[in-house]
Amino acid sequence: MAGLPLPYPVPGPSPAPGQQPGVPGQSPYAVQNPNASKVLTLGPLRAASATVLLAEERKKTEATQATPLIGALAHHVRKNWNVAWDAKRNTVETRMYQSIRARRGEYDPDKLQAIMAMGGSDVYAMLTSVKCRAAASWLRDVLLANGTEKPWTIKATPIPELPPEISDNIIQQVAEPMAQAEMMGAPMSDSQVLDLMGTMRDETLNKIRSQASVMAERMENKMEDQLLEGGFTHALNQFIDDIVTFPAAFLKGPVVRNKNLLSWIQGPDGKWTVDTKKQVHLEWERVSPFAIYPAPESEGVNDGFLIEKHKLSRTDLNDLIGVEGYDDGAIRMVLDMYSRGGLRNWLYDDVAQAEAEGKSALYSMSNPDGLIDALQFWGSVPGKLLVEWGMDEKDIEDPTRDYHCEVWLVGNTVIKATLNYHPLGEKPYYKTSYEEIPGSFWGNSPCDLIRDAQTVVNAASRALVNNMALSSGPQVVVNVDRLAQGEDVTSLRPWRIWQVTSDPVGNGSYQREPITFMQPNSNVPELAGIIKTFMELADEWSGIPRYLTGDAPGGAGRTASGLSMLMSNAGKSLKQVVANVDNYALRPMLQRLHYWNMKYSDDADLKGDINIVVRGANALVAKESAQVRRNEFLATTANPIDMQIIGPEGRANVLREVVKTLDMDANKIVPSEEVLRQTMKAQALAAQQQAALQAQQGTPPSPQGPTPAAPGGPSDSGQSLMDGAPQTDNFGPPTG
Repeated sequence: MAGLPLPYPVPGPSPAPGQQPGVPGQSPYAVQNPNASKVLTLGPLRAASATVLLAEERKKTEATQATPLIGALAHHVRKNWNVAWDAKRNTVETRMYQSIRARRGEYDPDKLQAIMAMGGSDVYAMLTSVKCRAAASWLRDVLLANGTEKPWTIKATPIPELPPEISDNIIQQVAEPMAQAEMMGAPMSDSQVLDLMGTMRDETLNKIRSQASVMAERMENKMEDQLLEGGFTHALNQFIDDIVTFPAAFLKGPVVRNKNLLSWIQGPDGKWTVDTKKQVHLEWERVSPFAIYPAPESEGVNDGFLIEKHKLSRTDLNDLIGVEGYDDGAIRMVLDMYSRGGLRNWLYDDVAQAEAEGKSALYSMSNPDGLIDALQFWGSVPGKLLVEWGMDEKDIEDPTRDYHCEVWLVGNTVIKATLNYHPLGEKPYYKTSYEEIPGSFWGNSPCDLIRDAQTVVNAASRALVNNMALSSGPQVVVNVDRLAQGEDVTSLRPWRIWQVTSDPVGNGSYQREPITFMQPNSNVPELAGIIKTFMELADEWSGIPRYLTGDAPGGAGRTASGLSMLMSNAGKSLKQVVANVDNYALRPMLQRLHYWNMKYSDDADLKGDINIVVRGANALVAKESAQVRRNEFLATTANPIDMQIIGPEGRANVLREVVKTLDMDANKIVPSEEVLRQTMKAQALAAQQQAALQAQQGTPPSPQGPTPAAPGGPSDSGQSLMDGAPQTDNFGPPTG
């Protein structure tokens, strides 16, 4: 943040724990190896012991952290954190715990306690898990395809903007014929000038469109390579699982990171040695919904402030020392405070989350890994407040304007404070839900949509298991007064002999039975009917029918065409989910990546006026029929007239797309356009040389048209076969 006594801001969003954004810079007080020597030489200006340097750095850091501006920033982050934490805890957090337990097939603690108190079975029907797996499979099939297709593309804008220099060039080109016409005494009329300018502008636009298409293709290849190397596929896989489980799913990126890359170098002696080199590249990651705390009134990630909660290890913090944008002294202060027993529980424990995820609550509370909580705040601060907190008024252009910033807070220590590099103040987070709720930040997942059905199916399943156990054998009523002394009534087995006595209160005409058997009724059919009914309701409520997971449907689904129709109808609800991913995650993420490349990339060939097209929802409709349509097109255009229109290059493009869908390398099968042009030129040159050679030898050249039919022979149709032979009609009337 301009004017802050912290390091300068760096482009790009902040990294996840332990990851380095930007190019690392070395702090003037960084100690490379304090144990190697007691005296460190830091340039020609100064030499001092490591202890003195660390002490001076600690004093400087304490002074910086004690300034009103830094203290006010820390208070601002803590205040917003308390508001966001309390709002999330009282609204959506309980639903998130219930959803992940339902996905894992576990009861909520209070429900399990009630079941145990009643006794009987605690069976859990995995209905939610089945629906989530089916939805995730469908989404992966659309968004990830077969690994060779991507759910997005880049196209040049239909009407690219003309640069000023090109507009000036058009005017100059029009001015020359105008001057010539003036000199010849026939000046051009206004309509002629306008027509000439329009013609030149159209020609220039066509050239610019062609160039823009080439630039868009280069940008698309560049972005695809960045996404592939940045782990986007893995992040999208986890993102899909979150969509079908939690009320919202989150992607983050591009995150600028500095990572060590392994390479092999051959020395002068011919031996290969390993070398590591740090290189800046972009990465994408999935953010746990438990770690996101939005502003209570926000509807999207860019509406209000947003806080991400990190858990940093000591290694993570040490890796941030020397990274541009972070305060090295503040990080060392945090490490020192933690080593002295501080910062253990400065934020709330995540015991409930650990239990819901199947982790040990005791392990989470004891924190044996020594993880340190940190808050990453993204939000705006009014310029007036910055002035009141001590920032120089010269650095605040407009006190009424909000300044978007990023602040990292550990305890009461600010370890980073920078401005958000995006010109619109947008955050590098992308959120969507399985079902969006208008006006709400959190939506619904399949777990939420079928929670009532899951509850009823669980209750009916427990009752069914208990009833089957109860009705599996008779209930025995024993009159212990009539049993012989020493008779055991605790077991029941075949061919057992019971010794009884006479009924002491009976008479000759009435004797009480010593043992009575009663068979409980079986309610299995009724309970199974309840389970079936609510499983069908779960299909309707979630929009995920059972036949998507392989269950054979009845009725229309018994035929292939009927099943295809049913699956097409079921896909309509899923298309809305894919559209949510397209509109709220993929498109803004790709736009931010394009902005990053336009601003920070040095490759001028990538830059141009483009339009990002996300086609995930459309791919769901066209994917199955695209291959059939391509084959039909190839068969329809396999004639000389169409070949003259589309040419070998156009047909090669169609063949290339067909080969891609077959999971084959198109470049090895279909030659590139350049190779195809060279081949066609070589064939034309060979034909010319052959014709010239025949002319020198006196041999008449081969006829270009069909050979006339002999009189009385079959008639000539005027067409030729693919090998050049004339096509004749042997059944027509003879000519001549």
